[in-house]
Amino acid sequence: MTLSLRVAIVGAGPAGIYAGNILRRQVAEQGGEVAIDLFESLPAPYGLIRYGVAPDHPRIKGIVNSLHEMLDAGDIRLIGNVEVGRDVEVGELQQRYDAVIFATGALRDAPLDIPGIDLPGSYGAADFVAWYDGHPDVPRSWPLEAREIAVIGNGNVALDVARVLAKHPKDILSTDIPANVLAGLEASPVTDVHVFGRRGPGHVKFTPIELRELGEVPDVDIVVYDDDFERAAGDAHAEALHAANNQVKVMTRTLNGWRAAAGSTGAGTASRRLHLHFLHSPAEITGDGKVEAIRFERTRPVGDGSVEGTGEFVEYPVQAVYRAVGYASSPIRDVPFDERAAVIPNAGGRVVDASGESIPGVYATGWIKRGPVGLIGHTKGDALETITNLVADAQAGVLAAPAIDAADGTEILDLLDARGVEHTSWQGWLALDAQERGLGESFEAPERYAGVVRERVKVVPREEQVAISRDDVLALS
Repeated sequence: MTLSLRVAIVGAGPAGIYAGNILRRQVAEQGGEVAIDLFESLPAPYGLIRYGVAPDHPRIKGIVNSLHEMLDAGDIRLIGNVEVGRDVEVGELQQRYDAVIFATGALRDAPLDIPGIDLPGSYGAADFVAWYDGHPDVPRSWPLEAREIAVIGNGNVALDVARVLAKHPKDILSTDIPANVLAGLEASPVTDVHVFGRRGPGHVKFTPIELRELGEVPDVDIVVYDDDFERAAGDAHAEALHAANNQVKVMTRTLNGWRAAAGSTGAGTASRRLHLHFLHSPAEITGDGKVEAIRFERTRPVGDGSVEGTGEFVEYPVQAVYRAVGYASSPIRDVPFDERAAVIPNAGGRVVDASGESIPGVYATGWIKRGPVGLIGHTKGDALETITNLVADAQAGVLAAPAIDAADGTEILDLLDARGVEHTSWQGWLALDAQERGLGESFEAPERYAGVVRERVKVVPREEQVAISRDDVLALS
């Protein structure tokens, strides 16, 4: 059976782009044809890479190069600035495509249910990341008014947030950081950022490169505490991890290096400090109308990788708290959603209904499929499973033929045009990309940042991104 498919993918982040590329390759290997439309709610592609990775991580952002090649090949059509469920309904896509794949990721902060979490000065890490990455749908300003800050979490997002908060603006200026974010960071009075984890130093969820880079931030001392390491001593589970996992060995060596340095030299001399605390479980955020302190119960390891409370409580004076305890996906109208797990229920990427039966032609991949776990590279294997099942369903004749003939590819664009949706394209992204690079090349560093060179300056406002992408720059003047 020679395949001839039209497929819509919702979400133009790594998960969606990988899925499109794998689908294109699998169908081509069988001598078939596939037309792929990649729908994105933002005017620009790349999702998490553009709006969820700290700007001072050029090596991680290097993934953009491979994603660019996949889209630039011309086999996948980008249709940006289109919100599925608002600008076009899921049912309307099902009428026009043989299959619809959801790859919308996880953009919300997971909740942390402790007293005081809603006090002014308490924030979600996802919101802060969206701000410093220049997401067009978040406020342009951020209240950076605290001298002492707590970050709750022991994963890479917690480290990113802590590093951006502690870093001096001049040391982040060479990135694509937007002008409004730079201005906010310049005004920040921060002196101390505290990162807290529930488990011990042997169970951190950082990656070695993230941890090592933390110690390379200029004029920021890393502070660790002997008491945390002594409380973690003898943890059989942590010792087994250390013996079996090279990454754990590297991170343990890094942490112990900071511990030894502190013991030999005493207090550091940097103007800012980044503290790493372990075996602290958040209990309460306190303050009179705003965040003034955070209270923790000290924990101890129980030998199986988990911890238990000790009944001992400690309190730290802080004026802001950022929770980085995980991300959660959001539901899409007319698509099944598991509220508890915050994923689209599926079996191997095949979306299932309330009875557990597969819904023909509807699939999921990435974090909306499996939850916000794993690194960006893990989405390749995830997409491979989903696409392999989709192709198998197509070969088995499970997919229903589209009710509306949209074979020439213009019908969906005509529909959006008729609704006044200002959709963007791959060519539009290339124009926006060139504009941002041009802003970087023309940047003239003020005297206090003399010598700083910028490759790119990110355009933030949605309307400006859309205008540039749609060759409507004159409308901005």
